[in-house]
Amino acid sequence: MTYVFLQHYWCFVVALLASLLVFLMFVQGANTLIFSLGRTEEERRLIVNSTGRKWEFTFTTLVTFGGAFFASYPLFYSTSFGGAYWLWMIILFSFVLQAVGYEFQNKMGNLFGAKTFRWMLVLNGILGPLLLGGAVATFFTGSNFIVERDNILNSVCGGHGSTVIISRWANSSHGLDALLCPWNVILGLAIVFLTRVLGCLYVHKQVDDAAFDCHRLIMRSLVCSTWMFLVLFVVFLVHILTCEGFAVDPQTGNIYMEPYKYLHNLLEMWPLAVVLITGIGLVLSGILRSVLQKEYRHGFWVVGFGTVLTVTVLLLLTAWNDTAYYPSTADLQSSLTMQNSSSSEFTLRTMFYVSLLIPFVLAYIVYAWRSIDAKKITIEEINEGSEHAY
Repeated sequence: MTYVFLQHYWCFVVALLASLLVFLMFVQGANTLIFSLGRTEEERRLIVNSTGRKWEFTFTTLVTFGGAFFASYPLFYSTSFGGAYWLWMIILFSFVLQAVGYEFQNKMGNLFGAKTFRWMLVLNGILGPLLLGGAVATFFTGSNFIVERDNILNSVCGGHGSTVIISRWANSSHGLDALLCPWNVILGLAIVFLTRVLGCLYVHKQVDDAAFDCHRLIMRSLVCSTWMFLVLFVVFLVHILTCEGFAVDPQTGNIYMEPYKYLHNLLEMWPLAVVLITGIGLVLSGILRSVLQKEYRHGFWVVGFGTVLTVTVLLLLTAWNDTAYYPSTADLQSSLTMQNSSSSEFTLRTMFYVSLLIPFVLAYIVYAWRSIDAKKITIEEINEGSEHAY
């Protein structure tokens, strides 16, 4: 295991965690449909309780994604989370709204009513995917930061107890300027509609038909969300494959602009192109079959697996093959690459051995998921007064 291998390995792990996070945001997507699909109070409770069984998985994956990024690429963590903190604080605040929305809507003494807390879930369902998608899009479009690498040496050698700033945001927006780039907004909106697609498929799969017979409404929302997602995603994909990309000279480490960089990455790393096409094909086939066959309930897993493949490949295109994965628009040479922002070889190697436990963790997650979803959720189960019902 060379240092280069470990850098690529942990880049893949982080990309995989990010793609799993996008998949698990079906919770957010379903929550945006609470009032459009739920025609009665019982139906709305069915939707809330179906996603309420899984929202902890989404939040835990978000935290794990941030932790993995911090451990493997600490300079990115300090630059993005420390510099663009307004953007990340709003994202985290939206997830706080999610937790509050679930836990307090039916508590005794609730003065605001369940509807208020359900609108918190809707707000999280829109803001969470939109802002996370916009943050991820900056891996292609760039962010406004400056890294002063000479200060790294100063921080090691001393500094007489003063705080040494290694990276800083180049303006006072602290990340909110990402929302001014239309391409970031386009990807963010694409993620919003993708989560709505997954949310529709999950509700269709998991809620008992006897209590929630609204196949027509689900399919209508599914078709509308699919069209919006496809238009936005195709526009963004065509843009990144035809635009200039942030390339790295492997000999000197200098960053420069290369026409069609991400297209070149896809062609030169052709297995990733195969995986990308497979992922997109799975997403489309899962949606199409769900629309055409009323009794087909496995579309959620097909589309989910395709989502994981597609998002993983897109993120790897921003880092592998001598590419700056977190480019700077304020100072091109401040852009972050796997080589100039990763942890030490000892740290990456140690974490590699720890990561061998991941299959056991995944096995437990699969077991817990299957146990939770062993049967479809019914209104009788909710009305029994279980302490786990929302």
